[in-house]
Amino acid sequence: MALGAFRLRHGAEGEPALASSATGLLAACGEQLTIFGVIFLLAWLASRASKEDLLWPWRPGFWVVPLGIAYSIALRLVVGMMAVLFLGALLAARLVTSDKIEGVVQSNAPDVGAVVDVPALLHDPTYLLLSVTIASFVLGGLREEIWRSAFLAGFRRIWPQHFASRGGEMMAVFIAAVLFGAGHLVQGPIAALMAGLLGVGLGAIMVLHRSIWPAVIAHGMFDATSLALIPWAIA
Repeated sequence: MALGAFRLRHGAEGEPALASSATGLLAACGEQLTIFGVIFLLAWLASRASKEDLLWPWRPGFWVVPLGIAYSIALRLVVGMMAVLFLGALLAARLVTSDKIEGVVQSNAPDVGAVVDVPALLHDPTYLLLSVTIASFVLGGLREEIWRSAFLAGFRRIWPQHFASRGGEMMAVFIAAVLFGAGHLVQGPIAALMAGLLGVGLGAIMVLHRSIWPAVIAHGMFDATSLALIPWAIA
């Protein structure tokens, strides 16, 4: 799951970043969106980047939503396959044994509780609804893909000789993905690795379609389905 290109603010010690109640979740989302909006506005005033620079045009029309959903499924499959290959490589290199794989995975499993309140997802329908809508699609999908597009636009503007081409843009996508993954280290190394891989995929979608919107939908769907599956997985 990816809910922050940078680390969301923690509440009190042991409290998830998105609080433990529906009202707290709304307040945390509002705070994060306000901070991001102010920073983004100041950066835009300094650069005057156009909608094309930021890849904001709605492309490819009707196909944005179906593509976003399809990409979300594909990204989940790819991230899962990469995780399996990574574990296979550990086994092949004899860094871990087969009987210790489960322990390694469990000890490094993504700490979902650092972001959302798992009991609230289970017992508070409003909290769950807000998590799979506003937190997933607005705080996660929209905010983070705007950040990614601004990151790419900044690299193209400042170092056009290196990042203006498609290949250069993919280099910038990789750099952004490393930062994106690092923002999830608080959830553990597996979460950081998964977020980094997800960031590469989302950036590639954005570059391919010259638009943030398929990536926004894919990202929001990825986050929403991850959160929605938690009550089912625990039940």
